[in-house]
Amino acid sequence: MNELANQNEEISAILARLIDPDPGVRRIAVLDLLDTDDYDLVAPALLQALGDQDASVRAEAAIALEGFETPEIIRGLLMALTDEAPEVAKAAAQSLAELKSPVTGVLLVTALSTAKGFQKASILRALRELRVPASLAPALAALNDTDDTVRAAALGVLGYLKAPSAVGPIAVLATSDKAPQVRRIAVGALGFEAADLSAILPALITALRDEFWQVREESVATLGKLGMDQGVPYLIEAMMDEYWQVRLKAARSLGKLRSREAVPVLSKALFHQVSNLRKEAAVALGEVGDARAIPALEKALQDPDPDVRKLAGLALSQITGK
Repeated sequence: MNELANQNEEISAILARLIDPDPGVRRIAVLDLLDTDDYDLVAPALLQALGDQDASVRAEAAIALEGFETPEIIRGLLMALTDEAPEVAKAAAQSLAELKSPVTGVLLVTALSTAKGFQKASILRALRELRVPASLAPALAALNDTDDTVRAAALGVLGYLKAPSAVGPIAVLATSDKAPQVRRIAVGALGFEAADLSAILPALITALRDEFWQVREESVATLGKLGMDQGVPYLIEAMMDEYWQVRLKAARSLGKLRSREAVPVLSKALFHQVSNLRKEAAVALGEVGDARAIPALEKALQDPDPDVRKLAGLALSQITGK
């Protein structure tokens, strides 16, 4: 009895802090509510906090509600999607996505029809992992949105849906969108298995010429992910990119493809000044398994970086069988 009384007293103290004048105190109270076991009190209190005048409190409440699946909670989170504060709308969308419910997906698609700007982006981010078929059409339409964040979020939905009908529109954004971040995401979204490789390769080749290295990096990674042997010459060329990050991903892709043509450029990369690239080159040469790489790998056994030496030795054992 005393234990129950103490628990009730503790919850009452937390609820009192939810109306404290200090928003910092109210936010901590939201966190403390999650440590209690009284669902009947916690759920309504979190919904109350979702209407707090301070955005940080509302955002914390939206995050805390991710484990609740009652209609009242879902309605509250859906209303929070239209919150004027981006962090609140984003948190609400993430909590809705965590429910993994088809019903929630339908509600999100419905909310998408009237959302704008960051609200639309938040809803699309929530829809991404739900893989709701009904989100295909609005996601395709959102590719024409003037807001960069909306187009990027729509690409996330389409990448998860893996719909062949989306390949063409995604390829267009990968090569011509005005925002480099959107182009990068579009290139990554092309990397799903059900796609028509003949439609994807031209877009990836164009992306390899992009002025932003992050787009080029994503392109070489996607070529390896898709296992596109036709991309080997372009990956070998990418091993000369001015950015070592692009070279690293190209080396990784060439290793996945087990490209014997790449042995010379991978062997050269074993002695690049950046140790991460040297490591990746050693791994790739081991995957390729071509004896022509043995001299370079033996020399790499003297590398100043112990991880490079270890990976070079492993690659040699893969090639020689010793």
